[in-house]
Amino acid sequence: MSAPATIRIDRLAPAVVRVGLVRPEVRNAFDETVIAELTAAFRALDADDGVRVVVLAADGTAFCAGADLNWMRRMAGYSRDDNLADAAALAEMLRTIATCRKPTIARVQGDAYAGGMGLVAACDIAVAVDHAQFCLSEVKLGLIPATISPYVIRSMGAHAAQRYFLTAERFDAATALRIGFVHEAVPADALDARVQHFVDAFLAASPQALADCKRLLQAVASQPLDAALIARTAEFIADSRSSDDGRHGIASFLGKSKPRWTA
Repeated sequence: MSAPATIRIDRLAPAVVRVGLVRPEVRNAFDETVIAELTAAFRALDADDGVRVVVLAADGTAFCAGADLNWMRRMAGYSRDDNLADAAALAEMLRTIATCRKPTIARVQGDAYAGGMGLVAACDIAVAVDHAQFCLSEVKLGLIPATISPYVIRSMGAHAAQRYFLTAERFDAATALRIGFVHEAVPADALDARVQHFVDAFLAASPQALADCKRLLQAVASQPLDAALIARTAEFIADSRSSDDGRHGIASFLGKSKPRWTA
């Protein structure tokens, strides 16, 4: 299998992998090749039991400018069926990142526009530099941020999304932090340390519990508080308590010893 052309995969530590966008000359904009390579990378990392944390990063001054202009030019000549297949690939990439069993961290070292915001929102944690700018610019092009909407709305909330989806206003990292789109906004020289903070937190936790927590969040978020949901949460905790990691973790706590995943 040939090496990816548009992304770079680096092992930062035995259980920590960095997936980097490496097209700084086009502000890391994505096209069908980037989409295919990111999808394949996250599927492989999800299946790799040796990987416990994935950091999504980018080279250059921008994190991701959204869709590549040349790709957009090609899309202009597509039929509706062609556009549907193209959009389905983008949607599958975002779903693959969002449902990865491993915790994911977006290391946002620069601006994220349009689909680039979808990449950030699909990750579990987002840490941005304080000079980063964000924009959902689709309506200015006669488009809508459809495939990224489940992730962006989940991150910033429907009320903020109403403003930024409809106005296409740029907003800064301080605003992104205030509305919940990113978890932290820090000076550039503190970015890696804050990313490492979250890496360390994930490495100190049970891999199985983290995967189950992600499933729990996906199952519970935005669901009505009814009897079915209450029953499902009871099933989640019962499964967790009876799992190998759950039994080991409780035994370690009661025995005042460190669990195996902190070794």
